[in-house]
Amino acid sequence: MSVRMKIENNQSRIIKDTIGKILLYLASALSVMTLVVIIGFVFVKGLPGINIDFLTRQWQAKTTFINVELNNTEDTNLSDSYIASLGAHVEQNEDGYIAVTKLEKDSVLKDSKNLKGAAYEVKVDDVITKVLATDTNNITLEELNKQFNEAALNGETLKLKVTRPGGGIKPMVVSTLYIILLSLAIAAPIGILSALFLTEYAKKGKILVVIQFAIQMLAGIPSIIYGLFGMLVFVQMLKMQYSILAGALTLSILLLPTIISTTSEALKAIPKGYRESSLGLGATKLQTNFKIVLPNALPGILVAIILSIGRIVGESAALIWTAGTIAQIPSSLTGNTASAATLTTKLYQLLKEEGDVASACSIAVVIIVLIWVLNLLSKWITRRFTVKN
Repeated sequence: MSVRMKIENNQSRIIKDTIGKILLYLASALSVMTLVVIIGFVFVKGLPGINIDFLTRQWQAKTTFINVELNNTEDTNLSDSYIASLGAHVEQNEDGYIAVTKLEKDSVLKDSKNLKGAAYEVKVDDVITKVLATDTNNITLEELNKQFNEAALNGETLKLKVTRPGGGIKPMVVSTLYIILLSLAIAAPIGILSALFLTEYAKKGKILVVIQFAIQMLAGIPSIIYGLFGMLVFVQMLKMQYSILAGALTLSILLLPTIISTTSEALKAIPKGYRESSLGLGATKLQTNFKIVLPNALPGILVAIILSIGRIVGESAALIWTAGTIAQIPSSLTGNTASAATLTTKLYQLLKEEGDVASACSIAVVIIVLIWVLNLLSKWITRRFTVKN
């Protein structure tokens, strides 16, 4: 009877193990398939829209009126596509306007000025849409060349309307990097030092339990609540307006629970023997923490930084209410010129307001690549520090 029970138990155990393995394989396959479908959909939709112009141009087209002093030089190039008085090669684009395709070293377009007298350098791919009062899509290249040559002979200064094409994500990429650097510069030192205090200096008791519970609670608060707080405090009360500094401060508060919790676990994983050996050799507790504990906990601290970077890049709700949604490169930390849209907030706008799935997926591809590059860079930095230590 006991032999029969053993056989039945073995069979039952084999069946349970088999079912467990099947469930594990199914769960793993489902996770991988979901990831492949999501990433595949984003890349299939987004990759066709990614090119040099998409990555390097401004989002909005920029139109400027400039005054150009023409060169009175002999045209040795018989092609109508070369305008000697401008020192530029041009062509008609799909809309019929004149696009600059190449600039000579001494081109007058490089030294042009806007109507306020400030220098404005015309670049390749800029479009000349109007010469004086004439739209360039109403004249041929031959007629345009003739008009410029006659004006050069008479020593005239021509007023041109120049449009710099948009459709690029350069402002959002720069703004995203600014937000990452600012947020980490604020949150990382505070979070790491707080974790060090809670782990190495704080006495165990009710106060420490309350603090740890508060940190866990902060980690679970929806980001839109942080955005509301940031808008009321930083944007309105402190009068920072919609700015990258207001956005970075808001994200810093949002990141603190992640950095503190992850860093604390990394510090707790350091063997007590390291601390005791250092103290036994005459080092102070402060020296032990900063020269022994923190360097050895660096891989764990890096995990906190990587998680924080992913949270920053993927955040939209908190930034819409604090950093704004203007697609521009911020030129200051606060004020009207500091408002900026990140890649994620622009992605949200494209889907929510314009329904432009293709452009949104193109931005999503850039976000995925950006996070991947930042992660590789962080790991490389960690390896370098680990080798030195």
